[in-house]
Amino acid sequence: MAHATIYMGFTVPQLLRGASRIFPPHSALVVLRHSAFCYCTVNSTIKSKRKMDHLERTANNFRQEVISQAKVCGITNESETVKRLRLAIANKDFTFKAGQWVDFFIPGVSVVGGFSICSSPGLLEREGILELAVKHTVHPPAYWIHTECTLDSEVALRVGADLHGYQESKGNGYKMGTVKLYYSAKNTSELLFKKNILGLMNAFPGKITCRFHVTQQSSQICKELQPHVTEGRVSEKDLEKHVSKDTLWYICGPPPMIESISKLLSNIGVPRNCVFFEKWW
Repeated sequence: MAHATIYMGFTVPQLLRGASRIFPPHSALVVLRHSAFCYCTVNSTIKSKRKMDHLERTANNFRQEVISQAKVCGITNESETVKRLRLAIANKDFTFKAGQWVDFFIPGVSVVGGFSICSSPGLLEREGILELAVKHTVHPPAYWIHTECTLDSEVALRVGADLHGYQESKGNGYKMGTVKLYYSAKNTSELLFKKNILGLMNAFPGKITCRFHVTQQSSQICKELQPHVTEGRVSEKDLEKHVSKDTLWYICGPPPMIESISKLLSNIGVPRNCVFFEKWW
């Protein structure tokens, strides 16, 4: 039986990766289902005494051995705080699967970054390009990207854990399910990839739907977004209508948000083993 899937978060590269898993030419929704049980962390209380470095947090995760050189060939401001980095990969044998991330090496910066890939494997195959979406922080790799990175800057990449490769569908008898995204941000300018999401909803009506939640909107919302925007945080009322034995829930966002939504889901009767979030970051 096909499941419904609910995504909740403050960032959406995961949705774009997820869409490439759900609607590729030769695979089915079950790819996402099985991988979640293998590689994602089941809902639990998040506790840490200090903020660990990326390499410490991911020390036990599989990595490809090869480190590939890359050159920055595009920098776009997705919002006031997020840059989309477009990278030309020199190694023709460089590959990744939807759901993976990269160790990001910067000449002269001792700290290694860890960023989710927000482009599809298809873009790499067609154009030799990989894209990252990086939010501004004081963490040295992210800070470098926002303050020093320029076109033709040279970096190096190593592919990290394959979150979605545990079992791949053979396309035998699987029925496509649905994805519902609840995406919350301060305002519509911080809704990254909103045009891509609207495009996915138009391309797969009834299969991908999204509600954008804004918490501090001060300007008028554009006509294109208005039908899909709700002012205020994602609430229990929003989510309880989706509770069923066939629904899996995926959460992405800052740790306090993950913990808050996890508790909300528990309060409305969602089993712990149906709630997942990425553990590496």
